[in-house]
Amino acid sequence: QVQVVESGGGLVQAGGSLRVSCSASGSTFSTYTIGWHRQAPGKQREWVGIIRSDGTTNYADSVKGRFGMSRDNAKNTVYLQMNNLKPEDTAVYLCYATGGFGVVWGQGTQVTVSS
Repeated sequence: QVQVVESGGGLVQAGGSLRVSCSASGSTFSTYTIGWHRQAPGKQREWVGIIRSDGTTNYADSVKGRFGMSRDNAKNTVYLQMNNLKPEDTAVYLCYATGGFGVVWGQGTQVTVSS
């Protein structure tokens, strides 16, 4: 069974950068699509972006130009690099892996941006 774990969250000042990671188990990680959502208190869960098995990416307009995703298939890990962070980026960041096994979510990692 595929397991997904996020890491790397923390506290950062507005304008700063942070990189969070999403690791997923399985020998066919290179075939997974990995997606990110975020959940802020009192708000609906928001889609952030995805990275496909071929490395192509798509991002929400709210993060486009500031966030970038990359993958290291040798480490079964996708990285979400977040630059020029804003207080409104504060949220729990959750990733999921999808493939022939369906969709598996991680537990999330907290990102807090102070003004």
